[in-house]
Amino acid sequence: NDLITQSCCFYVFQLFLASMAFVYFSKAFGGAYMKSSITQIERRFDIPSSLIGFIDGSFEMGNLLVIAFVSYFGAKLHRPRLIGIGCVIMAAGCYLTALPHFFQGPYKYETSVSHSTNVNSTESILPCLSNHSVTDTDDTPDVSAIKACEKAAGSSMWIYVFLGNMLRGIGETPIMPLGVSYLDDFSREENTPFYLACIHTVGILGPMFGFMLGSFLAKIYVDVGSVDLDTITITHKDSRWVGAWWLGFIVTGTVILMSSIPFWFLPKSLPKQGKEESPSRSTELSTVAEQENFLPEENQEAEEKPVTFKELAKGNALGQLYIFSLMVLTYLVVVNGFIGMITFKPKFMEQTFGQSASKAIFLIGILNLPAVALGIITGGFVLKRFKLGVIGAARVSITASIGSFCMLAIQVFIQCDNAEVAGLTVSYQGASHVSYNPQTLLSQCNMGCSCSIKHWDPVCAYNGMTYASPCLAGCQTSTGTGKEMVFHNCTCISEMTAPVSNMSAVLGQCPRKSDCDNKFKIYMALSVLGSFISACGGTPGYIVLLRSIQPDLKSLALGMQTLIVRTLGGIPPPIYFGALIDRTCLKWGTKQCGGRGACRLYDANAFRYRKTSPWLAVYQKHVHFSI
Repeated sequence: NDLITQSCCFYVFQLFLASMAFVYFSKAFGGAYMKSSITQIERRFDIPSSLIGFIDGSFEMGNLLVIAFVSYFGAKLHRPRLIGIGCVIMAAGCYLTALPHFFQGPYKYETSVSHSTNVNSTESILPCLSNHSVTDTDDTPDVSAIKACEKAAGSSMWIYVFLGNMLRGIGETPIMPLGVSYLDDFSREENTPFYLACIHTVGILGPMFGFMLGSFLAKIYVDVGSVDLDTITITHKDSRWVGAWWLGFIVTGTVILMSSIPFWFLPKSLPKQGKEESPSRSTELSTVAEQENFLPEENQEAEEKPVTFKELAKGNALGQLYIFSLMVLTYLVVVNGFIGMITFKPKFMEQTFGQSASKAIFLIGILNLPAVALGIITGGFVLKRFKLGVIGAARVSITASIGSFCMLAIQVFIQCDNAEVAGLTVSYQGASHVSYNPQTLLSQCNMGCSCSIKHWDPVCAYNGMTYASPCLAGCQTSTGTGKEMVFHNCTCISEMTAPVSNMSAVLGQCPRKSDCDNKFKIYMALSVLGSFISACGGTPGYIVLLRSIQPDLKSLALGMQTLIVRTLGGIPPPIYFGALIDRTCLKWGTKQCGGRGACRLYDANAFRYRKTSPWLAVYQKHVHFSI
């Protein structure tokens, strides 16, 4: 009977390991997909980058709301079931995030003309003669009509995304502390590192699949299945395009919900591996096992005599506290830069190098994330292979910090010219200039057309210049339907310094110059190499952190470190990075009911400095603290 019991317990423990690996994968899968959908959500709800950063930070807010409760009471309750409850809450958060799609009407992207799909119509649209108002504003706006429009359009539905992401943070809280403590309580001490490595290895696959799913769905139109796609005149490369972001949250929510199932059937406790115990004794092994075995036996006398601050100040305690404080500050500045960078990196690649959102997300998932995973493994291998102590681990961490800082500094100088948009980044005559004033969209060539300066419906002329709308290009007639529409007799095209014979334009923004693709390849190579080098210092840095804490204070110190880093490193960065990025916007979109929407075009050079400079500053602090 004892043999049968041990065999059953062995298989139950293996089930727990597999379940933990699956739940680590699923939570990382959902988190990465949220990061990959930031741009789509921003466009769908017509909100600025600072607000989307606030929404992104709600995950950490939810996590912090319950982390103290879970850490204190979780070890005294049924830990596997608490993990299962957390997974159900995470799944509910994903479904709540997708809910606004079903409450809102079809997505209506801004356009300056009515795109007909009637195949029999020829030259039916006269952009320059559409009789727009120059200001498109009413002196006495109907407030009630605006409120009714906003209610119908669901302009405040982003609150559901905020609450759903917060629920994900609440549900994710018990997984790591309770799962790891359960594993450590009932496995052999020498096997725990191997089990944790296996779980984290499977978990690393989650972000890769999350970003690849985000890339795939970014190419699928948001209202797929409910609208005629032939009537859609924009492509997935357009800054107004919104992918099927909601579908990914249903997928990730379902995966997370499936990962919760095994935890409902796991016992509250198991026999400790490698110990011969009777069934009655094994069932009495409660969750206090971790606390009982945390301190060495020779230090048990510490329970009778509490450690005072005066005693801690003796010897090397203050030195350890100093090192610990510096390591926490180091982690804080690195997390600030990393969270801000990964949140807006797809948008950075899109605006600076002219890549589509789908391609940018795919490249991050297929190149950067595997490089990070390989770097973490390499850092641990170097420590073990060369048997490095604390000093050696610190040297590896400093070297990795300096190396990644250099890679990032080089990236600042890799740039493409701004997209040539008449009136915004270049004049109508082709001279380069950057203007944040929308009035510069008007010129002598389109003054007689009474064009709107608010709408963004770009057309690409055959001279390589982009115009904000067919009307602002001075186009007189059009032929074709849908995506194949062509505008003719565009008077502004003839104002170019170089004479052109073709005065036609097609829908969409002009592609970047050919040399921009080569620069983008160099940027990605440096980005991947920098990610690998930076990750190489992750494991050694964590070892230095662990060794700088006294054993009897380790649990408290790690809890404080997690709280500080999550509070100051997880919530503020997306908000202030988003606010900095908003200040580089050259052309804001217009909401369906009026008012400023999401940004359509950024000053690429200012975007690069605003995004990279804070990251360089925090990395410089990281190097300084490490040294």
